[in-house]
Amino acid sequence: MDWISIAVGRLTMVLIAGMVLVMTYEIVLRYVFESSTLWATELSLWMAGFVFLFSGLYSMQQRAHIRIFVLYDLMPRSVQRICDLISTVLIVAFAIAIVWGGFNEARDKLLRWETFGTAFDPPIPATLKPLVLVIICLVAVQAVMNLICDWSKDKEFHNPADDLED
Repeated sequence: MDWISIAVGRLTMVLIAGMVLVMTYEIVLRYVFESSTLWATELSLWMAGFVFLFSGLYSMQQRAHIRIFVLYDLMPRSVQRICDLISTVLIVAFAIAIVWGGFNEARDKLLRWETFGTAFDPPIPATLKPLVLVIICLVAVQAVMNLICDWSKDKEFHNPADDLED
């Protein structure tokens, strides 16, 4: 599972670079040549949606999600494991709820190939709605994999100075 998350992370980096290029192109056309495009803003929005979703999976794999280390580090390792188990169960339950509640709408948007309804008319709803369900399932699987991998690790201590930039 880790290699999927890492590959998605690399794709996210490429998408960010592509998004910057599209926005730069639009800015140059608009302000230098006074001729804007019909597609650049919506393409950037579409790419940003993919980046947002993909970065969540990559963050879960990198264990970069929010954890309150001030409290977590005070707990004995056995209680930390219980907290890890509870959080993983909640992530999986959330993923099940999202898929349960969003499956029909995502399926309908995909099958109708619903578009954004603008001049460029990209299929943002048709692609992003189903992708939300896929990514949330992958996040849940990654959370379970993290729990399995971290279960036998020794207790770690976190220093707030570790988060500071050099």
